[in-house]
Amino acid sequence: MHKLSRRSVSSILRSTGSVSRYGGAATAVPFSDSVIDGEAKFRWYSVLTSGREIPSKTKQLNLRHTFFLGTRYESTAAESDSSSSPPSVGEKYEYQAEVSRLMDLIVNSLYSNKEVFLRELISNASDALDKLRFLSVTDSALLKDAPDLDIRIQTDKDNGIIHIIDSGIGMTRQELIDCLGTIAQSGTAKFLKALKDSKDAGADNNLIGQFGVGFYSAFLVADRVVVSTKSPRSDKQYVWEGEANASSYTIREDTDPENHIPRGTRLTLYLKRDDKGFAHPERIQKLVKNYSQFVSFPIYTWQEKGYTKEVEVDEDPAEAKKDEQDDTTEKKKKTKTVVEKYWDWELSNETQPIWLRNPKEVSTEEYNEFYKKTFNEYLEPLASSHFTTEGEVEFRSILYVPAIAATGKDDIVNPKTKNIRLYVKRVFISDDFDGELFPRYLSFVKGVVDSNDLPLNVSREILQESRIVRIMRKRLVRKAFDMILGISMSENREDYEKFWDNFGKHLKLGCIEDRENHKRIAPLLRFFSSQSEEDMISLDEYVENMKPEQKDIYFIASDSITSARNTPFLERLLEKDLEVLFLVDPIDEVAIQNLKSYKEKNFVDITKEDLDLGDKNEEKEKIMKQEFGQTCDWIKKRLGDKVASVQISNRLSSSPCVLVSGKFGWSANMERLMKSQTVGDMSSLEFMRGRRVFEINPEHEIIKNLTAACRSNQDDEDALRAVDLLYDAALVSSGYTPEDPAQLGGKIYEMMGMALSGKWSAPPEVQHPVSSRPKIPETLEAELIEPVEVDGQK
Repeated sequence: MHKLSRRSVSSILRSTGSVSRYGGAATAVPFSDSVIDGEAKFRWYSVLTSGREIPSKTKQLNLRHTFFLGTRYESTAAESDSSSSPPSVGEKYEYQAEVSRLMDLIVNSLYSNKEVFLRELISNASDALDKLRFLSVTDSALLKDAPDLDIRIQTDKDNGIIHIIDSGIGMTRQELIDCLGTIAQSGTAKFLKALKDSKDAGADNNLIGQFGVGFYSAFLVADRVVVSTKSPRSDKQYVWEGEANASSYTIREDTDPENHIPRGTRLTLYLKRDDKGFAHPERIQKLVKNYSQFVSFPIYTWQEKGYTKEVEVDEDPAEAKKDEQDDTTEKKKKTKTVVEKYWDWELSNETQPIWLRNPKEVSTEEYNEFYKKTFNEYLEPLASSHFTTEGEVEFRSILYVPAIAATGKDDIVNPKTKNIRLYVKRVFISDDFDGELFPRYLSFVKGVVDSNDLPLNVSREILQESRIVRIMRKRLVRKAFDMILGISMSENREDYEKFWDNFGKHLKLGCIEDRENHKRIAPLLRFFSSQSEEDMISLDEYVENMKPEQKDIYFIASDSITSARNTPFLERLLEKDLEVLFLVDPIDEVAIQNLKSYKEKNFVDITKEDLDLGDKNEEKEKIMKQEFGQTCDWIKKRLGDKVASVQISNRLSSSPCVLVSGKFGWSANMERLMKSQTVGDMSSLEFMRGRRVFEINPEHEIIKNLTAACRSNQDDEDALRAVDLLYDAALVSSGYTPEDPAQLGGKIYEMMGMALSGKWSAPPEVQHPVSSRPKIPETLEAELIEPVEVDGQK
């Protein structure tokens, strides 16, 4: 590699870069190469190179032959030279506002992290290029000095210096004073206003704006900033220089021919001690790809590269002597492969924004590839939606539904998933949102959103209060639901089953949190039912299967399908062939209660009192109340405050009784869930428990026997114990937890003892009278055994 001469390095470091009025950073330093046809031709070099061409073997590796990339040059980091002559002294100007207030505004209000300085400066450079491109339509002479429009970034990691160069519109002396001497002075804003006033604005004036604030973000990482700029409408090049803690800045004319540029701006940042890590080429390239990957102009970064070549190796003297002695051996020169290092420009934003293309021209494979690359996924998404919203708010977006839920965290609890990437005019802003663009229950949706209406320096406060963001959120949510509905209507039922397994709980949470979108959420819900215990059904399918006389949608909440199937609450409904939804997920009951109805059909919990099955017979009910009214009062007196009332049931056919919840009380499932809460309110629990209603089946044999006991002797201990045991059994079968399980077990053991007493015992033996005669012992015969001989002995 070729080192720079001290003189060339010194002149380079004395030269100060400049920001174009609309964000520019000038292109690389030109050197007069030759004069052809009477015009000066320029070859472009790195600002850190000596301007010397590398050997032709290296030169042929260059694949870019543009105005800026005609030749590759070797370079090393620039070295400062303290003995060099100082630059000419420029005029001193005072800022129109205190720098300390400016720094406080930038660091504490506008930007949440330092690395966005590069995003802001690149965006300003893009503005300068945009303005030049627009003006060149009517004045082509503006492009004659440098026809190519691009942005170049070069770093000196040893000295902590960053150069940002553009070939944009540049600035005159007065524009430097107006734009860089006034805080938040926006040349872009003025330009757009002038276009609007003159009615010359075109349809593609895509300028980012707010240059003044964006430029001062450089002081987030730099102690000193130098701007060298050349406007095509001026013959002179000017240098602006300012420091972070100073209240003034200087502007001078750049008289060094070696530093002159044909057009544009060169911005040079002298980084703070703690921020010199930003000067590493790899980090700069990473930031460009993250924040400015989709800027419409090419962005080149100065990167170290290498190529392999064969070089000769000096022979060992002993081996050389041996080869001389052996004349028959053909001599071959020994070589080895080495890597030759060199520096060259590398395009860092090759990817074009797919969302700017016509959806009809983008294939499914391209959408899936973009999804995998952007979100580091390995599975293809279940669905995607590419759309453009116009009218009151304009933005473009691509949304995806992932194939599986994220592992290792619960997105419902933590909505900060970094799944939505927000761009403003193709410049990445943030992916750290807390429900501003998507509600918490849709946090699993991934995608990109590109808006032209939001400011570039979007803060959390802007997102929360902006009317534009609220409109964007509403339309994004609508498109997400359309995408999910498309999955549910797919011919392949397995696709939606996979979606429901991964994200069903999110939609149920939406029933609780988003009342405005109930009509969109409800058709997407899925549940098991008494007629479909293997496959989940939708509410639409339930409504289609309803009986003509059925008015409501019946459901029961339980901890499993088995317990829901065997509950006594289902007996009469199964006889009438009425379908009942099984809510076996803890969140199901709360979600359904928030929905309240679907297609004008109310949701009815079959475990609550006053269940109407549509077969009321007032005359029969009146007779039953007269016959069993005394029994109900007797049972209520025995149970006391354990129940609110005792009533005749219309939902039982084979069970003797059941314990139902009050109309506005907790169900057994809800009470179980509330008990499991670590901070459950026990006072509410006691109040809701008091609303239980004890329903009896008058046609059951047990109830008939108790009715007889009530009429004959209401104080009979056995009858009263039977009432207590009946209540405890109903408590368990209805899904409640007994207050005293040990006492219930004792009652069951007692009843079992009474029922099983002597059932399997042996019959007693017949006792004969004892005779007075003495008992004669029975004679036994003895067997004679011959002795056995062992080892010669008996």
